[in-house]
Amino acid sequence: MMDTVTAGAGKAGYAVAAAIVDAGGHSILVQRMDGGRFHTVHSSTTKAVCAASNKRPTTMKGAAGQSLDTMHALGLALAAGAERWTAMEGGYPIIFDGECVGGIGVSGANWEVDDQLAREAVEAIGATYKI
Repeated sequence: MMDTVTAGAGKAGYAVAAAIVDAGGHSILVQRMDGGRFHTVHSSTTKAVCAASNKRPTTMKGAAGQSLDTMHALGLALAAGAERWTAMEGGYPIIFDGECVGGIGVSGANWEVDDQLAREAVEAIGATYKI
């Protein structure tokens, strides 16, 4: 998964961080590319934890699919804990046979690239991000 992220980020001209967590949100692997900003380690980990916990990709949409404005997203992050919830794109659950086994988060590019890299990493190992 990390090879997929770093290869894609390098090709796109970004230095990102990526985090992989287990189903309980515990770090398995965290990696920051040379030149990546230090805060991306925290952001990628939060995205991975949130995706694993919610069993769905991180996004500016609520559980029912409604769009979240910035204040609503911030309120959810404060209520759940900034270490556990984010609306920033780039986090995906890792699902095999209908069971969420963890999550991956990518941070350091723009939101579209973060999101694409995380999704491609899940797909690269034959997993899905939908239950």
